[in-house]
Amino acid sequence: MADTTSSSSTVAHQPLERTLPRGTIARGSAAEARLRELWETPPGWRGWLSSVDHKRIGIRYLVTAFVFLIAGGVEALIMRVQLAQPNGTVLTPEQYNQLFTMHGVTMIFLYALPVLSGFSNYLWPLILGARDMAFPRLNAFSYWIFLFAAIFLYASFPLGQAPNAGWFNYVPLSALEYDTGPNIDVYALGMVLLGISTTVGAVNFVVTLLRMRAPGMSLDRIPVLVWGTMTASCANLVAVPSVSLAFLMLWMDRRIGTHFFDVLNGGRALLWQHLFWIFAHPWVYVVVLPAMGIVSDALPVFCRRPLVGYGPVALSTIATMLIGFVVWIHHMFATGIPALALSLFGAASMAIAVPSAIATFAWIATIWTGRPVFRVPFYYFAGFVLLFVIGGVSGVMTAAVPLDWQLTDTYFVVAHLHYVLLGINVFPVIGGVYFWFPKFTGRMMSERIGKLAFWIMFIGFNVAFFPMHIAGLLGMPRRIYTYAPEMGWSTVNLVTSAGSFVLALGILVFLCDFLYSLRRGATAGDDPWDAGTLEWSTTSPPPPYNFAVAPTVASRHPLWEGRMEEEDEDGMRSSLREGFILDQGREALGTTALEARPDVILKMPEDAYTPFVLSVFATLFFAGLALLAWWFAAAMLLGCAVSVVVWLWPERSLIQREPQRVRDAGS
Repeated sequence: MADTTSSSSTVAHQPLERTLPRGTIARGSAAEARLRELWETPPGWRGWLSSVDHKRIGIRYLVTAFVFLIAGGVEALIMRVQLAQPNGTVLTPEQYNQLFTMHGVTMIFLYALPVLSGFSNYLWPLILGARDMAFPRLNAFSYWIFLFAAIFLYASFPLGQAPNAGWFNYVPLSALEYDTGPNIDVYALGMVLLGISTTVGAVNFVVTLLRMRAPGMSLDRIPVLVWGTMTASCANLVAVPSVSLAFLMLWMDRRIGTHFFDVLNGGRALLWQHLFWIFAHPWVYVVVLPAMGIVSDALPVFCRRPLVGYGPVALSTIATMLIGFVVWIHHMFATGIPALALSLFGAASMAIAVPSAIATFAWIATIWTGRPVFRVPFYYFAGFVLLFVIGGVSGVMTAAVPLDWQLTDTYFVVAHLHYVLLGINVFPVIGGVYFWFPKFTGRMMSERIGKLAFWIMFIGFNVAFFPMHIAGLLGMPRRIYTYAPEMGWSTVNLVTSAGSFVLALGILVFLCDFLYSLRRGATAGDDPWDAGTLEWSTTSPPPPYNFAVAPTVASRHPLWEGRMEEEDEDGMRSSLREGFILDQGREALGTTALEARPDVILKMPEDAYTPFVLSVFATLFFAGLALLAWWFAAAMLLGCAVSVVVWLWPERSLIQREPQRVRDAGS
């Protein structure tokens, strides 16, 4: 599904930088107007369905993810009302199971990663000095599949047939003998569909990093956000097939008659846990490392100095993910596995604290040695550091096998999970929204309301989730829908429920600030924070083509670097104004993987309906499988095949320019 093509003749005789014209394109000039016409998405519903602009796709990811954050939050509040007092009767056991499962699915799969994909989709080309992602149509396809998979997962919820075996979906509880309805089928097939979105998105990020960086942006100059998303994307390429296979095998056990997990017929129930946690534990770092990258790039802006220890932080990002692939067994310490495995995986679970500590000390040192400016994003990033420490410490505690045996399946684990997946994700995300909102919209959000929202959220979060540690130590098991008054859990549950509503109030204040600022926020300049990375060298919001000319960088902070060299009238280095001119159609510059030397001219695809159409057919194919409508599923599969053929049909407009034409353009 490649959207770009390359021609070896483009670089056959001499370096590409010698064949490309260099110069400037002034804002408001005829050349700039031509670029805008080439790259701008048509207005109306046609443009909305066909756009492959990474900025539009990024905003769609962000908005959709926040919609699901609200949905998951409402589900959590209903559960907290149920648990606020003993013998709660707000929900029946089956309703609680469905609500509990959909809350986990929503927050983990439909919010946590998609919201980070939104940031990365919008920011990566701007940060890397590119005009788009490597595969724009694949990028659009990834979003549409994500959206339709989410709708697919929620389709049976209003009918009272939503997934009901927990987001972990353990067998044999989720097997046909114990759950005969469509609940688990919807979950299994929906997760396979969602896995397609995650996988193709990961491929796009990897190729974009390797081939679409600005000239001079070698691997030791890319921002930490890019390292985080790149590491997460590589992990997804390995981990997502594992869980997709597990869900497909479960669906086949339920509807086709296989016996992968059927113990009575030679299957292995424990195989599910291995396949699931091989995916699910690296997934924790998939939804944490890009958020850590947001903090590593944005926090130094408010400390007025570069990040302390860029190299160790980048290496610790990779090390965290590598170790994360060998600790999944700590979710299975109570399953009766051999003592040698317990020792090995317990030690690995403790060792993963080392790279995490490197990043933590780097953030603290950056604040300590800098000159902090207490703007709203700084509060969220500093709050994140504290929550990161609390969540990390509780995680290391469960790495000790004897203690884990006491804490497993208690609310202590629930507390750790929320500090890791919610606190370490939500606070950097909202800080990132405040930080990049001027770039997204050209307006500023309110400082006063933003600080109020932070303190309400920070207090509410800790009041809601810290008492869960105590509930777990008191023996309260997770996944129960009610409890007796004599158990001694009433006070901690009441405090937790109250804190959850305070947290919800903080998020509501943030959303009100966001919506108000969209229309009436103060006008922002191109770089209101005085940041140093490339996205702040464009207008706010950026033009459709991102950069009129391909910028050339010589450091990790190209905008800060300009203050040590001769500046133009706008205070910007001339190498960001002057660069390679690519204006013969939709063109982007491809660079080498390591040194980022100009290597090839990439002809980028136009807007197209095929990603949307293919997503519709793929979703309907999975709907046919869920309904056991085999002929309908076969027809939709044929529709997918036709869509792929149309997508990949060669286009003359995507033929690369030859060197002679480039030389003529510069003569």
